[in-house]
Amino acid sequence: METGQTVTPIPLWNIVVIAAIAAGIQFGWALQLSLLTPYVQTLGVPHVWAAFIWLCGPISGLVVQPIVGYSSDRCTSRIGRRRPFIAAGACFVAVAVFMIGFAKDIGHRSGDSLQNPTKPRAVAIFVTGFWILDVANNMLQGPCRAFLADLSSNDHKRMRIANAWFSFFMAVGNVLGYAAGSFSGLHKLLPFTQTTACDVYCANLKTCFIIDIVFLLSITITAITTVKETPITRKEAGDEEDNEGRSSGRAFFAELVMAFKTLKKPMWFLLLVTCLNWMAWFPFLLYDTDWMGAEVYGGKVKGSASQQKLYDEGVRAGALGLMINSIVLAFASLGLEPVSRLIGGVKNMWGVVNLILAACLAATVWVTKVAEAWRGEHGPQMLTPPPTSIKTSALALFGLLGIPLAVTFSIPFALASIYCSEEGGGQGLSLGVLNLSIVIPQMIISVISGPIDAAFGGGNLPAFVLGSILAAISALLAIFALPNPKTQLPLNSTGMAGAH
Repeated sequence: METGQTVTPIPLWNIVVIAAIAAGIQFGWALQLSLLTPYVQTLGVPHVWAAFIWLCGPISGLVVQPIVGYSSDRCTSRIGRRRPFIAAGACFVAVAVFMIGFAKDIGHRSGDSLQNPTKPRAVAIFVTGFWILDVANNMLQGPCRAFLADLSSNDHKRMRIANAWFSFFMAVGNVLGYAAGSFSGLHKLLPFTQTTACDVYCANLKTCFIIDIVFLLSITITAITTVKETPITRKEAGDEEDNEGRSSGRAFFAELVMAFKTLKKPMWFLLLVTCLNWMAWFPFLLYDTDWMGAEVYGGKVKGSASQQKLYDEGVRAGALGLMINSIVLAFASLGLEPVSRLIGGVKNMWGVVNLILAACLAATVWVTKVAEAWRGEHGPQMLTPPPTSIKTSALALFGLLGIPLAVTFSIPFALASIYCSEEGGGQGLSLGVLNLSIVIPQMIISVISGPIDAAFGGGNLPAFVLGSILAAISALLAIFALPNPKTQLPLNSTGMAGAH
């Protein structure tokens, strides 16, 4: 529970330092996206295991973030209520990344045969590390955003600025991760990474992950040692109820149920818009590079050698698109606050950028049809990349999508913190509840996107079109149904957010 006391404005650099932890988190995620899929194949991971691996993201987000958020709201540690979870999350990320990177070596020392295409011990270590990584990332992100809300001292403008900085550093982490993953000779910096069980590609991945560990721990240690946090008392944490006989587990579930029962209209609309927004995003986030390889370039994953080569070229072009997307994301994040003032507030901006998202997802159909028409003119035997105009159009879509992605990574979390501060609830649990409206859509899209694509003849376009429709609906709801925060103007006029 918030104390309700008047709080001296925290220097803005404190917010920037805590937000910088997002760069360390996203650095690792970018490495996963760019390097892990081929690495998994070298381990001989069966499809059953692969499905099991990728389920850990939404499952851990569904369970871990609300629990961690609730626990950090009530933590009475003498070093603060958020910093212990941030430190623990960073340490677990380091352990998990080490397990993933060194899975082949540990598996070989444990008895995996180099001649056997499937390495069961390495797979088990990898899967365990991957699950720990997802749990640790959720332990880290939730308290970081809650800490930003705490540092904002109930100032709505500062909450928006804090989450914009978090989005900016996510983009920085993406750029660094994609850049590190693209250097094939990075392992030469750490020659010991290449071993009998670990070839050049594996050694490069290990080197990248070691850099990630050092990078994340350096940022986290700097943040939690330079930015101080005032501990809360057991009374402020509301622990009396637990002392009267109710276990912490029962208290958590009771409070989670109560949180949903007492949600006000603004928060319900925020959850709805966020849910539709992420359902629109997920098909493209999951299949963007596959779309470039299959639909734009016309390659095939399982085809002739020339078709596979063409597909790989398209995937690499998609990786370039992701880099462009991240650069646009970084600049767009820093421009959110002034632009929102020009167009009448954050809810209007969220609606406008969701219309951009809808248009871009719909435009993937146009780019695909133009590419198919070009291949039709030159015959199916023309196994060459599409002309520059088509590639440029596809990459332009990646770039434009960085604008709505900046809003998606910041505004919903800022609004959740603002609504929570108006109601006097715990920031950690509030952000954990918001996370449910992200992971549940992810599960839904994971289940329905395949059957939808198959029902309409295969390919990624049916799911992209569905995403475009959902983005348009979320845009209309954001503009016409999502309420403005009640105290937004008074808080903005205090000048508190401008203190340095």
